[in-house]
Amino acid sequence: MTIENISINKSFGGWHKQYTHQSKTLNCDMRFAIYLPPLASNKQKVPVLYWLSGLTCTDENFMQKAGAFKMAAELGIAIVAPDTSPRGTEVPNDDGYDLGQGAGFYVNATQAPWNRHYQMYDYVVNELPALIEETFPVLNKRAISGHSMGGHGALTIAMLNPEKYSSVSAFSPICNPINCPWGQKAFTAYLGDDEAKWKQHDASELMKQATAFVPAKVDQGQADNFLTEQLKPETLEAAATHSGYPLKYNLHEGYDHSYYFISSFIEQHLTFHAQHLNK
Repeated sequence: MTIENISINKSFGGWHKQYTHQSKTLNCDMRFAIYLPPLASNKQKVPVLYWLSGLTCTDENFMQKAGAFKMAAELGIAIVAPDTSPRGTEVPNDDGYDLGQGAGFYVNATQAPWNRHYQMYDYVVNELPALIEETFPVLNKRAISGHSMGGHGALTIAMLNPEKYSSVSAFSPICNPINCPWGQKAFTAYLGDDEAKWKQHDASELMKQATAFVPAKVDQGQADNFLTEQLKPETLEAAATHSGYPLKYNLHEGYDHSYYFISSFIEQHLTFHAQHLNK
C-alpha cells in the first residue's frame, strides 16, 4: 500500500510524522499521524498506542496539544492518531458538528448515504493497524485510548476485540451513547432505528455484559460541561460493578473537557498502558 509523507518533526529524540494514503475501507484519502520514539528501529520494534480523538478533531489535536511525546519517548511506545472520519468533497457531510465529517463515531455505517464511506470501525481495527505494522518498526502489541467520541470508540473497540488490545483508556468518554443526544443522532443516521444495533456500540452496555476483560482506565473532569447530558460516566461505573470489570475510574475536581485536562494526566495513561504492553 502506498503512503505519502507530508510532514516530519523531531521531538524528544523521536519523530512525529504525518502521512496520507488511499483507504480501501473508507473509499477516500485519509491522513494519520505517528510518533516514533527514539528506541524504534528496524532492530528494535516497539508497541503502539492508538489514539482516537473527539468530535470536530483531526489527527493533529492530540499530537499538538496532549504533551505525550516525552513520556512516550521514555517508555518506548509509538502513538498513532487517525483522523476522526472520512474526508473529501465526495464524502457525505452534515451541517451539524456532531454528524458527518469530523464525527465518524468509530462505527460501520449501514444506512445510505453514509455506508459507502463511514466504516471507521473497520478502518481503526483492521486497515490502519495492518498499514502501520507493515510500514513502521512496530510490534502487533496494541493499546487504545481516546477522548470524548474517541473515548467511546476506544472503549467499545477494545471490548469488542479483547484479543487485539492489551489495555484501554479514555478521557471524558461518551459512556452511554444510546441515551444521550450525541449518540442518538449519530446512531440513528449511521445505524438506523434498530436500537439493538446501537447497544453493540455502547460502552456501558458492553461492559455490563463483558466476560473477557481488557484492563481499562477512565478519567473524567468534574467541571466538564458535557458531563450530565452527554457523557454519563455513572452508567459505566454501574456496568463495571455489575460484571466485575477491571475499570479504574477517576473523577477530577475542577477539570473540564479540554486538552488542558488531557495534558494533565496523559503521562499516567501512558504509564498504565506500558505496564500492560510490556507484560
